[in-house]
Amino acid sequence: MLKLCARIFGVVLNSIYGIVNNYGVAIIIFTIILKLILLPISIKQQKTMKKTSKIQKKVGEIQEKYSSDPTRMNQEIMELYKNENMSPFSGCLSTIFQFIVILSMFYLVSRPLTYMLNIEQDTINNYVQTIRDESGENDKRLRYPEIAVINKFSNSDEKININMNFLGLNLSAVPMQDYNDPKVFIIPVLYVVTSIASMKITNFLNSNKKSKEDKKEIKTNLPKKVDEPENTAEMMENMNKQMSLMMPIMTVSIALIAPLGLALYWLLSNLLSIFERIFVYKAFKTEGEE
Repeated sequence: MLKLCARIFGVVLNSIYGIVNNYGVAIIIFTIILKLILLPISIKQQKTMKKTSKIQKKVGEIQEKYSSDPTRMNQEIMELYKNENMSPFSGCLSTIFQFIVILSMFYLVSRPLTYMLNIEQDTINNYVQTIRDESGENDKRLRYPEIAVINKFSNSDEKININMNFLGLNLSAVPMQDYNDPKVFIIPVLYVVTSIASMKITNFLNSNKKSKEDKKEIKTNLPKKVDEPENTAEMMENMNKQMSLMMPIMTVSIALIAPLGLALYWLLSNLLSIFERIFVYKAFKTEGEE
């Protein structure tokens, strides 16, 4: 599945590169196209998240009414989601889909000769063996053999030539390998900043419209029980929150050990997501919402 997605992405990226002749520019255009294709899914996701925040009051009422009967409480909450044509797992499914895209892009940027240029593996292996013979089998560059091949032979072999220079940055560089060059951290740092901004904006736009006092009142009115089992809705909400937090942490970790082309894709994707969420929020905001 991941390799198939990587190959499809590679065909599109290579077609764009054939026009612009710059790897960074091609990634930017590819990211915009991918965002436009996925826009209907994003709109549906954000509408679902807004709808979820609105039914939390009803969930609180059910929790209060059936606090002494956890089984009945879970049944009523699940029935509420069913009547609202929603699923507590919607956030998880969206995160899983993002995870597939993330790994597919990682495959693509780490093996551009395979997935972008569609070069046969035997040819790639011959290039790699030449590098091993010259520099030693334990050369750190061989963590990404195809990147090493591009860096060494692209100037002399037109077949594997990819212009990785983007605004003075080499998009084949890996931050944790080329840490002596401070420039390699520019894109990852910007990605971290936009990730934090994206999370804050998302939390703000999807926050419950109830006041803090109302939220506190609902919680304090609930009888406290020792060792009371957590209800299904709360479990799903906590799972969604954990996955939402894990995703940026995971992507930042990968960005530090992957070629910069991946971090560039994520950076632009974050920027587009921020504008997308604000646009969708305003476009579908109902009357009377602050």
